[in-house]
Amino acid sequence: MSTYPTPQRQLRGHMPSRPTSRLASTGEHQAWLARRLTARDRWLARMLYEHRVLTTHQIAELAWPTVRAANHRLLDLYGWRVIDRFQPFVTTGSAPMHYVLDVAGAVQLAHEDGLDPKSLGYRHQAALGIAHSLQLAHTVGTNGFFTSLVAGSCGPMRGLTTWWSERRCATYFGDVVRPDGYGRWTEAGAVLEFFLEHDCGTETLDRLTDKVRRYAGLATRTGISTPVLFNFPGSRREANARQAFAALADVASVPVITTNAKFPSSVAAQRWLPVVSTRSGRLRIGELALLLPCQASETAADSSTRLSPPAPLPPESPGLS
Repeated sequence: MSTYPTPQRQLRGHMPSRPTSRLASTGEHQAWLARRLTARDRWLARMLYEHRVLTTHQIAELAWPTVRAANHRLLDLYGWRVIDRFQPFVTTGSAPMHYVLDVAGAVQLAHEDGLDPKSLGYRHQAALGIAHSLQLAHTVGTNGFFTSLVAGSCGPMRGLTTWWSERRCATYFGDVVRPDGYGRWTEAGAVLEFFLEHDCGTETLDRLTDKVRRYAGLATRTGISTPVLFNFPGSRREANARQAFAALADVASVPVITTNAKFPSSVAAQRWLPVVSTRSGRLRIGELALLLPCQASETAADSSTRLSPPAPLPPESPGLS
């Protein structure tokens, strides 16, 4: 028996063997995937197409009981070219793995919807390009807000039922407002529809107040006063913004509710404070649903907006007229 230690290179985990982009898009590979992809795998691919990038923790909040369980399946999907991944550089510690849609996942989505894969508008280089985008932290933060709401959901009677991405919101509202996301929370029979503004502290207060004016203009044009939730990075930033919002006449026509990231609890917890309210203290998002209920009924026409599963983004959808 050899007394020499095992070389370090033999102790390392092997990277999964992955097919090339050309092979991953072939009918043979798609047929091979057909008996391996679960409904959850397909749903995850659709979520990555809609929301561009999700971290391991966010994916676990969406669809797995633990991060460990998610990692086991994500490794398979990565090896099959359904998803791809990257890890951003950070100065201390290590960033979580970030996942995007890969070639085989995009082709599978197109076939699932009866589309030619070329009409989907997917390009692998563009999907991975978000790794170098200056908007990466903002996109991940926005997505983390919604996955936290999903984690705080308690069945069909209480929870997030709809989540639109920034891109989808721009398709329908971009000529008036550009929200970072749109959501619908249901609790005790009440429905709260809201726009999200995820603030990273980089915009001026004048820019924030202009956003509120635009949301007020949207409410005037549509006759629907949809609440706007502002998620600020810290309590001082939130206090300064609230002071600026309170001085606006438009704040009376559109509900503006704020919170900040310093709260250790979930974004669904008691941390929301309306700028104008007859009640004192912070509220749960479910209490906002009871305070500001939406009377709009959910019809077959808007069933495609539901969180499970969301529909693919329309190639060309009309903006608000």
